[in-house]
Amino acid sequence: MSGRDCDIAIIGGGLSGGLIALALTRHRPELAIRLIEAGPEPGGNHRWSWFASDLSPRGSALMEGFHKAAWDEGYDIRFPAHERTLGTPYRSLASTDFAARLERDLPEGSILVNAPVAALDEAGVDLEDGRRITARCVIDCRGFAPTGHLEGGWQVFMGRHLRTPAPHGITRPTIMDASVEQHAPYGNSGAYRFVYVLPLGERDLFIEDTYYADKPDLDRSMLSARIDQYQRKNGWEGETVGLETGVLPVITGGDFAAYQSQCRIPGVATAGARGGFVHPLTSYTLPMAVDLALAIAADADLPGDRMAAKVEALARQHWKRMGHYRMLGTMLFCGARPRERYRVFERFYRLSERLIERFYTGRSTLLDKARVLTGKPPIPITRGIGALMSSAPPLQAPSRKDQT
Repeated sequence: MSGRDCDIAIIGGGLSGGLIALALTRHRPELAIRLIEAGPEPGGNHRWSWFASDLSPRGSALMEGFHKAAWDEGYDIRFPAHERTLGTPYRSLASTDFAARLERDLPEGSILVNAPVAALDEAGVDLEDGRRITARCVIDCRGFAPTGHLEGGWQVFMGRHLRTPAPHGITRPTIMDASVEQHAPYGNSGAYRFVYVLPLGERDLFIEDTYYADKPDLDRSMLSARIDQYQRKNGWEGETVGLETGVLPVITGGDFAAYQSQCRIPGVATAGARGGFVHPLTSYTLPMAVDLALAIAADADLPGDRMAAKVEALARQHWKRMGHYRMLGTMLFCGARPRERYRVFERFYRLSERLIERFYTGRSTLLDKARVLTGKPPIPITRGIGALMSSAPPLQAPSRKDQT
């Protein structure tokens, strides 16, 4: 290592950073790595879910060692005028299980927690406590950075882990229950609302209230009250044993080159959501994080500047591939009135199961894209055309109000 502290320093122990560290450990165990996390453990307080069809065989192998919830019988969706069960197997991973595997499988001493970063550069990382960690290659995975260069809306949610006193009887996930009240206000404008339910065990449910909203405001008391209401409607009682909240970007457009320039630190690779590796419409990150982790592990000998260039190029390719989904997001946010946005998804979930699978992993074919856009439109044609000629607001950082 030529006197350096490690070969590769990864800043941020969230999904992308953790998977990069794991892929390097699996495929290049001789390399010394450091996974540097500002919080008390990797992963934070999150739950990541995905369809089994999202991952390649190599990606599935990387995820195989995690303790995760799995449903091979498929999942349900519900809308005011449409209900359906789809057969695609579904998976979900809690951050506690994510952290447990990293701590088990990564070499001893390679994870640094409670280590906020003061600065980083191509040769290493300066921690707030004064320590300096030097590395041949530095990878920045600190999360999405709203700069105002990208446009869109927000996915705002609260998830509650409920433990019921008796078996609840739910056997399959409900990925979208949009039969809930769509006219209920959210902030000053309204939003597309759905509830997401995972049966984690015979007495455990994860219930998440989610909104496609114009602004990133997180109203904890309102979301909690609406989950209470949903529980009462379904007759679910019990003890709350966990809580999760989040505000994720739904990207509809913008100047990605300017965004990259704003986030760029010379010689440092920018990965994860900060690097742009997200599904712009669904806000999914896991399939992209898995693919990027494997790509980095495959070229782990690159010096820092070349790794940075490689990852930037992959991000530009990803941005180009995601153009179709950004266009659909523009139609959702700029063409559909908030209380009618559910119609876009209701129509989408009438399409073929394989098309839906490819959509979520960001691999829609030309025929898929044509099929999504043809037929009776879920919003008036004039509003759809107007949406394509307009832009959503810049994605600015959420305020601290109601975030604590």
